Amino acid sequence: MFEDTIAAVSTSMLSAGAISIVRLSGEDCFDVLDKVFRCRTHEYEGYRIYYGHIIDPQDQEVVDEVLVSIFRAPHSFTGENMAEINCHGGLYVTRRILTLLLAAGARQAEKGEFSKRAFLNGRIDLTQAEAINDLIMADSRNNARLAVNSLSGSISRLLTPLINDLEQVIAHIEVNIDYPEYDDNGVITAGEIEPLIADWLKRCDDIMERAESTMVIKEGVDTVIVGKPNVGKSSLLNALLAQDKAIVSEYAGTTRDLVEGDIHLRNVTLHLIDTAGIHESQDYVESIGIQKSLEALDRAQLVIIIIDGSEAEDKQDQEILEMTEGRNRIIVYNKADIRPREGEICVSALNGDISQLTDKINEMFAHDQIALQEPSLNNERQISLMRQARRFIRQAEDQLSSGVPLDLVSEDIQAAYRCLREILGQYAREDLLDGIFSRFCVGK
Repeated sequence: MFEDTIAAVSTSMLSAGAISIVRLSGEDCFDVLDKVFRCRTHEYEGYRIYYGHIIDPQDQEVVDEVLVSIFRAPHSFTGENMAEINCHGGLYVTRRILTLLLAAGARQAEKGEFSKRAFLNGRIDLTQAEAINDLIMADSRNNARLAVNSLSGSISRLLTPLINDLEQVIAHIEVNIDYPEYDDNGVITAGEIEPLIADWLKRCDDIMERAESTMVIKEGVDTVIVGKPNVGKSSLLNALLAQDKAIVSEYAGTTRDLVEGDIHLRNVTLHLIDTAGIHESQDYVESIGIQKSLEALDRAQLVIIIIDGSEAEDKQDQEILEMTEGRNRIIVYNKADIRPREGEICVSALNGDISQLTDKINEMFAHDQIALQEPSLNNERQISLMRQARRFIRQAEDQLSSGVPLDLVSEDIQAAYRCLREILGQYAREDLLDGIFSRFCVGK
């Protein structure tokens, strides 16, 4: 238990709303509340809502009419005594209630401190804490579903069997080292450990493969639209975004800088970049835009090549096709309203008819939806630690095959064990925790 009581506004303070929530958490939570809250009782029962008024203790002025939700330790979000004051959502009223709580003995909560206390008090593990922030920041249905899965403790359930297996191997090796004279213990050999390690690595690879799909869903795909000048790249970007973001003109070379926007499709989010038409140009400014286009193309995870379908492909089209050979790409023929093409992906960007393209993109990323239904690592911290764990176990596997003594092999296995536990926060440095929770909003 922490010694102090913290308070913060959990709802938005950027604009007025119908309702605001001011949170309190800590051992003296109800003593602080009593100084500013007037209702018919001071014997607060957990999981009840009390009606009353917030009072300024100095002059007994009524500040607001409120409902207060009560949660008693250890059965609360933070594991401490908690109260949530539901007040009217005016900015002045909300700030004044918070000020009264601070004057009554509470301390202003730091960013993410409620969630941090929940973690440190054992109410949630570190992956669940990260999922809370992911759910708050989710900008699509897929990202929200990923966060909800992690919030349920799915990552802990995914990793616990791997952690337990390593724990058993370490325990057997340690017993053999510490008590070699006891025959009852049995002597574990490299031949017995090797298949266990091989099976562990296979399960680790399955988790990593699933994590890659998860990151595609969560982070989105960097996508560039390329083609020669005046084939409809900007019109396609506008159609995908359903807004006039890029300038559309009948004159070639209108786009001279990168134009960007995001689109949330059924199976994936695309970070779209409309590029300058790729061709040889003597215009200095246009050539800079073309160079930026080539750099964006190098970084892209998906390339949409747009070709004018109303006319025959020319040398410039062929050069772009050759340049993107072997890339993850979709070839799209524009101006289908003028000349449709059988067996090709055709659109009419100007008319907003792009269904064939969006259907193709959703089809390409349909397999990644499996990650939404199964437990998966879903951020770089978790994936990086899993990679480290795998690297240590691979080293242990190589050492076993080389005849290295088990007591030396055990060091790598223990390092992998610590990495997995660090994912869940069972080994957590203070600077790591500060970095994670500093990304949270104050009231969470």
